[in-house]
Amino acid sequence: MPLEYKSIVPWGRSLTEYIEMFSLSDEDLKGFILGCGDGPASFNYEMTQKGLSVVSVDPIYKFNRELLEQRIDEVYDHVLERTRKNMDNYIWENISSVEELGKIRMDSMKKFLDDYEKGKLENRYVAGELPSLPFKDDSFDLALVSHLLFLYSEQLSLDFHIKSIDELCRVSKEVRIFPLLDMNSKRSIYVDEVIEYFSKKGYSACEEKVNYEFQKGGNTMLRIKKI
Repeated sequence: MPLEYKSIVPWGRSLTEYIEMFSLSDEDLKGFILGCGDGPASFNYEMTQKGLSVVSVDPIYKFNRELLEQRIDEVYDHVLERTRKNMDNYIWENISSVEELGKIRMDSMKKFLDDYEKGKLENRYVAGELPSLPFKDDSFDLALVSHLLFLYSEQLSLDFHIKSIDELCRVSKEVRIFPLLDMNSKRSIYVDEVIEYFSKKGYSACEEKVNYEFQKGGNTMLRIKKI
């Protein structure tokens, strides 16, 4: 189903957050990284500024900067209000308030917007979506999936998760997915089945704790690696 403009809820995260969410070491960052479903994160921009190699893939990249900026403005207050209504689902330590969260997210999204057109010309922002990615086998050392798989367990089936992770394993030597919670802040019902499926296929598949927790209980990632 083609992505529609009004279905986009852009929300951006930074390189620092990616490092914590995915337990990225200096060695990890030196590899060729795929960010899947990055949306308007500043991750790609900040990586590129450091001379590191990254490609972000997301269906929203079919839209131009003006439309994405307009959509960010349209949904920003709504997302913050929704967060305000569900404050008990989050840990307000590193981020102290909804207002601070909004500032952090907007800073990341502005960096993305300023980099977007240049990044598209350099093929760092590629329009595409799971479960079929426009890349050759083993194109990347590491694929990162932030706030997509498992989070939308009610909307995306187990079959979609399996096919998507199979595809990520096709294009990358290792896959890391964060968080493992669904939209109700509960551990996704698919996590154990996915681990079992890929373990039987001969992959190393395990849940690992990370040094990041904003959504309560959201402090683990799934790591799947070719043996």
